[in-house]
Amino acid sequence: MLNVNRLRVLIEVARRGSFSAAAQELSYTQSAVSQQIAALEEEVGMTLLERRPRGVRATPAGRTLAAHAEGILARLEVAEAELSAIAGLRGGQLRMATFPTAGATLMPVAIAGFRARHPQVELTLIEGEPEEVAPRVHAGELDLALLFEFPDAGDPLAESLTRSESLTRVELLEDPLYLALPRKHKLARRRELRLEDLHGEAWVQTSQSSPCARHVVRSCHAAGFEPRVSFESDDYQTVQGLVAAGVGVAFIPELALSVVRENIVVRSLSPGPPVRQVIAAVPSGGRPAPAAPAMLALLQEAAASYRPLGVRRAT
Repeated sequence: MLNVNRLRVLIEVARRGSFSAAAQELSYTQSAVSQQIAALEEEVGMTLLERRPRGVRATPAGRTLAAHAEGILARLEVAEAELSAIAGLRGGQLRMATFPTAGATLMPVAIAGFRARHPQVELTLIEGEPEEVAPRVHAGELDLALLFEFPDAGDPLAESLTRSESLTRVELLEDPLYLALPRKHKLARRRELRLEDLHGEAWVQTSQSSPCARHVVRSCHAAGFEPRVSFESDDYQTVQGLVAAGVGVAFIPELALSVVRENIVVRSLSPGPPVRQVIAAVPSGGRPAPAAPAMLALLQEAAASYRPLGVRRAT
């Protein structure tokens, strides 16, 4: 069965005559558009687009498939509109929460897609750490939340909140934590770093009570030392600034590395970086908010297409 999303990509490329213009219209990267077309051509066993020095042109097979795809997508839009009316997506409210790094990356993409499809639903969004947000989902004050947890982290409080039976969880992506070092640090040129190599270093971390800070401390304890925390900030841009100034090293999640300062380097620890699992959660039991399943689907799409920018690994 042909993939509907790939058909949508084919229509836009054929209509606009270039991968870049289609990528801009669809809010994809040009590479993602090219991959979708290549997968569709493999699926049908035919060349659908003729690559030219200045853009692309649909082949006869491509024009035929695009014409049929337009009809298919039009009928799907009608079906979605009718189902939206049944599900209550012509009105109502969706109350959401997110933690800051997901609020700057995954959530805006999902909200934009949701607004385009369901403009009559009122969306609200607050920010907070999982331990602040999860109880409000339990209590029914929020309809959907983005949370994170550290698998096998040994943090009973965090696990009790994110793994409660009163939450329905949808795993979105793994978010590794990378080590940020000043560019002139003595370890910055090392191709492989272990956490043990950071014994005696000054650390910059999020506030002491935050899940990420507690995980850093547990990880350092497992490596045999007590981290010497010099500065704390819950703003990862501030953390980057302090590292760049040479006052310490830090663990920074990949979701917070869309922009990386020029005077720091980012390295992955050996044998592998710490990882936090990003999840979407809705209340279990009872009937969910009508708009929640639609937003969950868009968050899954945003997570699947997420590509970090600016992460520098050892060279």
